[in-house]
Amino acid sequence: MVVADLHVHTQASDGSLTLDAVPAAAKRAGVEVVAITDHDRLSPVLEEPVTVRDGVTLVHGIELRVDTGDQRVDLLGYGVRPHPALADVVSHLQRDRIERARRIIGCVEDRLGVTLDIDPTEGVGRPHIARAIADSPADYDYQGAFDSLIGSDCPCYVARDIPDFETGLAVLRASCGVVGLAHPLRYGDPERALELTADLDAVELYYPYDDDPDPGPVVEAAEAHDLLVTGGSDAHDETLGRAGLDRVDLARFRAALA
Repeated sequence: MVVADLHVHTQASDGSLTLDAVPAAAKRAGVEVVAITDHDRLSPVLEEPVTVRDGVTLVHGIELRVDTGDQRVDLLGYGVRPHPALADVVSHLQRDRIERARRIIGCVEDRLGVTLDIDPTEGVGRPHIARAIADSPADYDYQGAFDSLIGSDCPCYVARDIPDFETGLAVLRASCGVVGLAHPLRYGDPERALELTADLDAVELYYPYDDDPDPGPVVEAAEAHDLLVTGGSDAHDETLGRAGLDRVDLARFRAALA
């Protein structure tokens, strides 16, 4: 039974939930603990590493994309405490996100001859642009926008400027109680991604992959490096608890976070 969803996005990045709506969504799913892990952004509201709102425990987290040299992966930091190094990295990433979004929007508008109804602000990402494309007169739905225009191999794609793995890990270690690897089986080279866990505290074992991959390599990495296992729905909508921790794994996570 999932009682903790440790991978949830809000409107601070590209999720649909406001922070105030998270407790109700958690209760609908029977979830008692939720980690707020917005992309490259700290919650502008959560001031403590762990808080309780409307009977639901909220863990202040972040999902930080880093470059390993041969691929880009996402690190999950949990129990965030203020630290200048992380604040500087996040500030740079948000400025880069806004500039990148403007370049993508300009490319799409020029290519399609439309004006998109979107004004890039902090937290902006390609999902926001895809929704704006779908809402425009252009003949693309949300997925079609990614498939033909703004996906990583498409004409209007612009790469983000992100920290390398060592820098990202250092700033997360300085400010977070637990640092783990997100959805390791989603990457182009899962084996190389899992090698990174030798330097981490945790790995995301429970995750709602579309293709139901064999979790064996993740379990092996967790055992080899004595890692915490984490899990979450990676919710960008309002449905929590599709994946996460049971009470046994949650107890280990709480102890490490404390």
